[in-house]
Amino acid sequence: MTELLTQLGKRSYPIVIRRGLLSALGEMVSRFYQGSKIFIVTDKNVNAYYGAAAEKALQSAGYITGSLVLPPGEQTKAFDVLPAVYEAMLDFGLRRRDLILTLGGGVVGDLGGFAAATYLRGVPYIQIPTSLLAQIDSSVGGKVAVNLKRGKNLIGNFCQPMAVLTDPDTLATLPGRFFYDGLAEAIKAACIKDRALFDLIRGLVSRSELHSRIEEIVTRCCQIKKEVVEADELENGERILLNFGHTIGHAAEACYHYSRYTHGEAVAIGMCLITAHSEATDMTAPGTAAELRETLAAHNLPCALDADADGAALVSAISHDKKNMGSSLNIVLLKEIGQGFVYETTLPYFHFLLSGDGV
Repeated sequence: MTELLTQLGKRSYPIVIRRGLLSALGEMVSRFYQGSKIFIVTDKNVNAYYGAAAEKALQSAGYITGSLVLPPGEQTKAFDVLPAVYEAMLDFGLRRRDLILTLGGGVVGDLGGFAAATYLRGVPYIQIPTSLLAQIDSSVGGKVAVNLKRGKNLIGNFCQPMAVLTDPDTLATLPGRFFYDGLAEAIKAACIKDRALFDLIRGLVSRSELHSRIEEIVTRCCQIKKEVVEADELENGERILLNFGHTIGHAAEACYHYSRYTHGEAVAIGMCLITAHSEATDMTAPGTAAELRETLAAHNLPCALDADADGAALVSAISHDKKNMGSSLNIVLLKEIGQGFVYETTLPYFHFLLSGDGV
């Protein structure tokens, strides 16, 4: 078992990484919560594998449990889904001193976390991430949000969890596409902070090889994420580095109504496009774009937008990006693999990049 402490003063919390953790969930939760009622937010796919076992473990530890099972997919992480979430919590009789568990991937974590931050002006919650993307990235750092039709994560908050409890064994039931979706975020973390992690992932080509080192990969990504969050909890500086590839990626997700690309696939495309452009303009070391592209492609991740991509629509979506500061827009570029930096530009930067031959 690995335990990392995200040090944020009164908002500090542990990240526990342990194989088989779900089988001892009641015991683990009791380390952090001594109340009586727990409400689980999950989705249909995760519930089929782990819902009953999670509730049984909690009930065996003496907890009263309720749950809400949502449809899977990014479309669920929508503002208009929230009323049904709040109603289910009210029906359960959830109070401010009770606990919410988010059992699932990034969608469940973000939606359930935002509900926790806003229901009764705040209820404590614990993240139990079951996807690779959630285990290495979205469950850590307290960013919770829902989407609007005009863009991703436009309604959100910073609300740190009570704990993050990660069981790498849940990755065995993850469909291949969504395993590699999460690996894109691991590659992102390596690109901005850790050349050795990049080389490790690059050398593990098959899924079985990746699984043999998955605890190491999850732990190192969580270390990177927690260190960045500790330095910049509210994303006013260094934390922007975690958005490498996301400016274009979020725009691509929104333009296709969250139905064509997974989050990781869209981020992979964003990383490739922005790095090819920054290398062509001498801001990134020669050969970086090719190395990144080859690594992503080797792990079943796309490196370019589809031929029908609408550059104008993508630029319009970028104009609603959270990092758009009015006349300027902060984006993340690479000096080389393992060294990211924040670059201040303007929206016209993307008019060139995402129009005509730029797409």
